[in-house]
Amino acid sequence: MNRQPILIVEDEPNIARLIEAYLKHAGFATIRAADGRRALDLIRDESPRLVILDLLLPEIDGWSVAHALRRESDIPFLILSAQKDEIDRVAGFTAGADDYVVKPFSPRELVERVRAIIRRYEAGSREGHPAVLRAGGLELDPERHRVSRGEDEIELTLIEFRLLQALMSAPGRVQTREALIARLYDDAPDVIDRVIDVHIGKLRRKLEHDPSLPRLIRTVRGVGYRFAPKDDER
Repeated sequence: MNRQPILIVEDEPNIARLIEAYLKHAGFATIRAADGRRALDLIRDESPRLVILDLLLPEIDGWSVAHALRRESDIPFLILSAQKDEIDRVAGFTAGADDYVVKPFSPRELVERVRAIIRRYEAGSREGHPAVLRAGGLELDPERHRVSRGEDEIELTLIEFRLLQALMSAPGRVQTREALIARLYDDAPDVIDRVIDVHIGKLRRKLEHDPSLPRLIRTVRGVGYRFAPKDDER
């Protein structure tokens, strides 16, 4: 069994102990942090298998932890928060979260969501050596997790990389927002269409010469998006 721990970042001791008890019962090793600063130290020192992250934390807040985590690694994380408005969920997924669970929560459901995220990541790691994708003047190398245009590397977050990979894997094909959500988030029920639109906007700002007139990632109104560079851009 993989004993790489799951990091629980929660400043409410009773909630942290409850999560820990259910995860241990399910066979997971765990470590805990009660503030954002300690969480970042453990992420860097222990390389946890997954992070369960509260947002309202002392020292360093959960949003800052999320952004630092995604800048520095591809460790999956799940946000666990009492902030339940749509704008909060959108912000959470935009920050790179793999799931977003609202308090109060079912501990059993939380464990199942943890399992689903881990299954998706471990399945991805067993895919072998997927082919390098080239189109629109871009090169996407899944094994090296690198996107470049000519000699210039383009820095993408994990979610942006996976979204671009999904689009480039089927050039010209229209992909619905629902299909992209399912591919990126394993059908997490709290993900809404707007999350994909936010990520597409960020991708366009990094990839397009003029994001207001996209030539690589095209919008198909009422449906979704397609990667369709013109012939002279291939």
